Amino acid sequence: MLRTFISLPVSWLYRLGVAIRHLLYDQHFLPSFEAGIPTICVGNLAVGGTGKTPMTAYLVQLMLDHGYKPAVLSRGYKRSTRGFVMADASATAKTIGDEAMQMYERFPDVPIAVCEQRVRGVRQLQRQVEGLDVIILDDAMQHRALRCGYTILLTPYDRLYIDDHMLPYGTLRDLPSRALKADTIVVTKCPEDIRPIDMRVVDNRLHLPTYQHLHFAGITYAPIEQEGTPLVVAGIARPEYLFDHVQKQYPHAELLAFPDHHAFAPADVDTILMRAKHFDFVLTTEKDLQRLRLTELEKRLEAQGKQLVPLPIRTHFYTPKEQFDKQILLYIHENRLR
Repeated sequence: MLRTFISLPVSWLYRLGVAIRHLLYDQHFLPSFEAGIPTICVGNLAVGGTGKTPMTAYLVQLMLDHGYKPAVLSRGYKRSTRGFVMADASATAKTIGDEAMQMYERFPDVPIAVCEQRVRGVRQLQRQVEGLDVIILDDAMQHRALRCGYTILLTPYDRLYIDDHMLPYGTLRDLPSRALKADTIVVTKCPEDIRPIDMRVVDNRLHLPTYQHLHFAGITYAPIEQEGTPLVVAGIARPEYLFDHVQKQYPHAELLAFPDHHAFAPADVDTILMRAKHFDFVLTTEKDLQRLRLTELEKRLEAQGKQLVPLPIRTHFYTPKEQFDKQILLYIHENRLR
């Protein structure tokens, strides 16, 4: 009750501030920049945990499969550097952030850059990368200074933006009405047994205008081939999705959870090693792996004869992915040569 009493008025004030900011952009008191090439924004209205990174990776692979030259631009959350930084062989999670580093490891030949000022980042990519066809922006929906050509809004199945509230009372960092600015809405983290009737219920509740496309997606995990029982180490938003999946194969697995984007300290490594004594290996996410590599954990686990095993994830569509792909490719085709 006390939390509600304090957080609800603050939430109203936060909502007012966000609304005023959008009004200033809508009335052109604040300028917006539009790049001369296709730009795709992957965003959400809430903080964390909607699957932006696997969706960004899906789009990169889609571009590559159709002969386009994409680049990825993100903020580089919790990195030690500032300004525009392009990923290269010397990059680490410390210099470009864990998500950008994860993307670079998967797509080493794709330009991956970070910049807190998205307009500057887009301009730098256009100057430095020859023959660039499309820029994919990870988590840029709130960056009104950049006017993206195509916006994909992600919202989790069990926490739709229409059921949420503004920070700090809820998890929304932007107005629910901003969903109307998206070209496509993807309901993410859907259960594996989702039925057509379940999708229709969500469709009816969202009540989207006719110009918007709606898709449903989930997360597919790579097979785990290790024998024994793992200790699951996760510093991500909402690790329950990951742990529920692991427990289906390893019922006696345990979860050691840290905050999202957690910077693992030596004391954390000691804690992980202490808990790991009772397990056969340590399982973690691709994103956490980037930050754990900045520590001595992997070396110390090897000294105990144990492995640090990453679990790759991919976006999986429950609605026909061909329709989603077609919409994205049509946007690029129509805007690439403008």
